[in-house]
Amino acid sequence: PCVSSPAPPPSVPRPCVSSPDPPLVYLDPVSPHLGRGLCLSEACVTVASQMVEAMDRGADPCSDFYQFACGGWMRKNPLPDGRSRWSTFNSIWEQNQALLKHLLGETGRGRRGEGDGERETGRGSRGEGDGRIEELGAQPLVDLIAKIGGWNMTGPWEKENFMEVLKAVSGPYRAQPFFSVGVNADPKNSNSNVIQLDQSGLFLPSRDYYLNRTANEKVLVAYLDYMVELGRLLGGERSSTQILMQQILDFETALANITVPQDQRRDEEKIYHKVTISELQVLAPSVEWLDFLSSSLSPLELNATEPVVLYAREYLQQVSELINRTDRSLLNNYMMWTLVQKSVASLDQRFENAQDKLLESLYGTKKSCTPRWQTCIGNTDDTLGFALGALFVKATFDKHSKEIAEEMINEIRSAFKEALDRLNWMDDHTRQAAKDKVQRQTGRQTVGQTGNRLTVFQYDVSDDSFFQNMLNFYNFSSRVMADQLRKTPNKDQWSMTPPTVNAYYMPTKNGIVFPAGILQAPFYAQDHPKALNFGGIGVVMGHELTHAFDDQGESTSCPVCTS
Repeated sequence: PCVSSPAPPPSVPRPCVSSPDPPLVYLDPVSPHLGRGLCLSEACVTVASQMVEAMDRGADPCSDFYQFACGGWMRKNPLPDGRSRWSTFNSIWEQNQALLKHLLGETGRGRRGEGDGERETGRGSRGEGDGRIEELGAQPLVDLIAKIGGWNMTGPWEKENFMEVLKAVSGPYRAQPFFSVGVNADPKNSNSNVIQLDQSGLFLPSRDYYLNRTANEKVLVAYLDYMVELGRLLGGERSSTQILMQQILDFETALANITVPQDQRRDEEKIYHKVTISELQVLAPSVEWLDFLSSSLSPLELNATEPVVLYAREYLQQVSELINRTDRSLLNNYMMWTLVQKSVASLDQRFENAQDKLLESLYGTKKSCTPRWQTCIGNTDDTLGFALGALFVKATFDKHSKEIAEEMINEIRSAFKEALDRLNWMDDHTRQAAKDKVQRQTGRQTVGQTGNRLTVFQYDVSDDSFFQNMLNFYNFSSRVMADQLRKTPNKDQWSMTPPTVNAYYMPTKNGIVFPAGILQAPFYAQDHPKALNFGGIGVVMGHELTHAFDDQGESTSCPVCTS
């Protein structure tokens, strides 16, 4: 797709033409092509016009095809304020958000439909009660910190409370100091769920920000300023807060030193380690793992033989050693800091202003440039995305659209299998295994929305406290995670909500998912010519299908599919 950030032209083989401005689209009603398949419907004329407008026909396609194809679009779509990147994906998401705003407004005025989830989607987002948020200020977070045991950044704290604080911030409040905890399908046995542990704990987007201090000095200074400002807003004194926050930043740098770079983690065979809780206790003894995991997955009962998949074995061993040699006050400060980070977006404008300064340093953007209603829609999609998605799908995606999209997937799958027959470097055994894996995807694509009715959970919504609603959501997420462990993996469970403008491949299920959010114009429309749909959403479909054979998908579900 066209993007308005600088990008090199794609390396796409194409024949050079002698004319710098070839007549690619004919719209003349007396064209000699009439009667030979030329489409002059309203939809065809509209999309043809859009394609011409997106081009820069003054550019030479042989020297800069990207400029030739997308130059007009880039000229008409400069980077909006507050954005570091802009593309068709972004514009579709904004269209989807505008529709969701309208649908929520209709629901809030009392409309009730047949779909699951239309009852609570209009309540409890930050979009309502901004005055109440400003009135409460920092107090909701101050009260939460006191409830957990205090923070010596702002007042007294309970010194012998390491495990209790770790359980509190990691469990019901879903912060992730030191490591992350999840429940997902076991890649080695996709018919069962398993507890999974991985490295975590860094606030900045990459370990490189901490380790390459010369290149990232501006960001590190802005991050420390942000930390100090938040500490002061929560009641800390400037000079002591500066010292304590510098210690936390140094501790995060120590975590960055033992964090494995992402480019060394792509081969799941190398990073997958399955152990029992008792074996994990020997590996990383600084944490009481049975106590911690039992708390995180309450009310489930665990014992020392419970299997756990580690995706960062060496990291967990090293972080245990780091915890053992670090002063307890610093550990407490760091754990509370991870909770503070997670809570900032739920507090008043002063906290948002502090965050804006950091975002500007990191990305050159400001969150405050985003209209408040879009922030509200994003919050609602994050927390009640499938209930919200029921409204979205009902409004945008009918049965016929689903059938067309599924038929396109089947045609692309057939073309892929035919292409395998033309690969002379692939032996017959591997070729057949690849075909079998593709064939097993039949019936494992989900288009539009998940086929299941929404699961009903108790989810408390406050009418006047956005902060409390977010705490309720984190607690709700913990209960949902615990609920999955003893169940067979739900192959219809999605990791994206229906309004999302994206798609993905599920390695442990060998399935592909296309939310209704991406099945929108210009990627896809019922009345578009078939070629345009294949050139739009068809590219995405083929991309997701081939993930089954990349360096992460090849080893799951079908171990002999590639050689």
